[in-house]
Amino acid sequence: MRTALQAAVGLLLALLAGRTGASLLSTSELAALAQPPPAARAAPAPAPAAPAPSPDAELPARADPIASYTLRASLDPTQHTMRGEGTLVWRNASRAPQRELFVHLYLNGFKDQRTAFLRASVDGFRGSEILSDHGHIQVKRFAVREMGGADVWPPGKPTTPGDPDDDTDIRVELPQPVAPGDAITIDLAWDAHLPSLALRTGHHGSFHMVGQWFPKIARLEPDGTWAHFPYLRLSEFYADFGAYDVTVDVPEGFAVGATGRLVEEQRRDGRAFRRFVQEDVHDFAFAAWDRFREVRATTDDGVAIRCLFPEGNEREAALEVDLVRFGLSHLGAAFGRYPYGTLTIVHPPEGAEEAGGMEYPTLITTGGSWLWPALGVRFVESVTIHELAHQWFYGLVATNEHRYPFLDEGLTTYAEADALRARYGDGSGARLLGLEIDLMAQFRADAIASGHNGAIAQPAADFIDGGDYAALVYTRPAVLLASLGGAYGEDLVRRAVGRYARENRFRHPGPEALLDAVRREVGDEAAEALRAGLFERAWVDYTVDTFQSWPADGAATAAGEGGLEAAAYRGHAVVRRRGSLVLPVDVALHGEDGSVQRVRWQARESVARIPYAGASPLAAVAIDPDHRVLLDEDLANNARRASRDLLAPAVLSRASFGVGLALTLLGP
Repeated sequence: MRTALQAAVGLLLALLAGRTGASLLSTSELAALAQPPPAARAAPAPAPAAPAPSPDAELPARADPIASYTLRASLDPTQHTMRGEGTLVWRNASRAPQRELFVHLYLNGFKDQRTAFLRASVDGFRGSEILSDHGHIQVKRFAVREMGGADVWPPGKPTTPGDPDDDTDIRVELPQPVAPGDAITIDLAWDAHLPSLALRTGHHGSFHMVGQWFPKIARLEPDGTWAHFPYLRLSEFYADFGAYDVTVDVPEGFAVGATGRLVEEQRRDGRAFRRFVQEDVHDFAFAAWDRFREVRATTDDGVAIRCLFPEGNEREAALEVDLVRFGLSHLGAAFGRYPYGTLTIVHPPEGAEEAGGMEYPTLITTGGSWLWPALGVRFVESVTIHELAHQWFYGLVATNEHRYPFLDEGLTTYAEADALRARYGDGSGARLLGLEIDLMAQFRADAIASGHNGAIAQPAADFIDGGDYAALVYTRPAVLLASLGGAYGEDLVRRAVGRYARENRFRHPGPEALLDAVRREVGDEAAEALRAGLFERAWVDYTVDTFQSWPADGAATAAGEGGLEAAAYRGHAVVRRRGSLVLPVDVALHGEDGSVQRVRWQARESVARIPYAGASPLAAVAIDPDHRVLLDEDLANNARRASRDLLAPAVLSRASFGVGLALTLLGP
């Protein structure tokens, strides 16, 4: 049943309608066109990782510590409040002296309906919950020791520059400049109230997800400009690396999952004090709940995996631990070994889904119920591998998620699909009724629908709504990279992304670094195609216009020079490339005798005449018969044959991706 259904889907993808003709292809030709692409026919056994461009021994061992925190946080899970204090050691790593700092107070995004976070529409994306309890953070002390211990926090109620209704991005003026290379120590104290659970943080009953919870200094770029911005629904974070030493104080009976390794634990007066330490990271988050169950494992490399989950999700927890073991090995081979000693998984309880599907250094949150595996849909697997891949694209390669969110989410989505294919083969997205569905084919539906709505490489704040953000930031760049792999070689593109990840570990690269890695590993034309796809809304649609053949002069002769016989028939096919995305494709020329000739068309020109010479008349032409360029917008015009089609092109095109689109719509 599985093989027959796969062939049917392959037919819908490849046997697409023409407008003229008189006879159907032969059975052998139908079988040839119906074959799924070679990558999709791979066995489900894990594939070997692409060779690294340089040994992991050459990876930098440590990050340059710019912003390091020693913090103490006391959580009251009944009142949902937190009292914090500690120190921040910050160094001016820019080329310019600084008379000001910028500090993010992300919890103030939940303060009232007038904040930049809550007044923005998020249509088509997560985070649409109506708050039953607002959140806020109030700084009590911000004193610079090197400046006489003066408390430099702005008086009154400081607000975000240019926005009197928002106070998530605060400018702090210093009484004297901090010279390049100099460091200051800031004593901190603050009170916070967590909101009801919404996008990434908050409380649900006694469950607390505590993210972006402390006064967090913005990143200063090397040229002396601050990368600061208000907290927006469609924007995530950007910060410097440093060391975190954080003591979390909760009532006894509460388990805590946090960034880093647990180095000390004490219990007194009905409270539990746990100290977590982690170097070479740029954030810290924790979850606390009095009903967590726990399972642990250790990888062959010694990474301690810990999964915290609610009762009833034991099977999901076991699956997530197994996937993390696999993912640390597979992703480490692809993008450089995982450098930390721990990885904590938090599976939120029912009702706290907004805490799921998020990444922090050495800590990920997952989600999904028993229903998805029972249905054969790999949602739990997908979210687990996606968030784990963020340990590289966000964690180790710390791009500006506000300025170029695709460098975070798009590369992670690409890595997710590649890893799940290595794990599950054809059925990386789902296995329904014996039909195995590839995750990247599922992503294609969103990627095609969004292609003309805007550029991929734009700031988070410029996206008109959550639907465009989700499609252009997550799926379209992943499908673009997969299309480059289909056109130029999957291993080459994997190596290029691996080079980018290795060379930019503990750094803050922009798109030019990714383009450079593709240029060096794949070539100039591939890099130009990627640039156009990212910055110029480049798109592509291949089409077969016409084809014809006629008897050649004279009958077929004996083999001539090179062992080639003179052709009995000659002809040509006229093919077109619509759009500005230039990717080479194969063109398959089918003779009536069942023969198939493949011609590589570089597609640099928008229209070309592909010559044919064969022993029988030309019966059909198909562009990209293996469906390697997933960004091809209309697969219904990729093939033409000499018969009237049984189904209209639009019907075939819709049916081809109906299952994948249904999965997209049904997904949580």
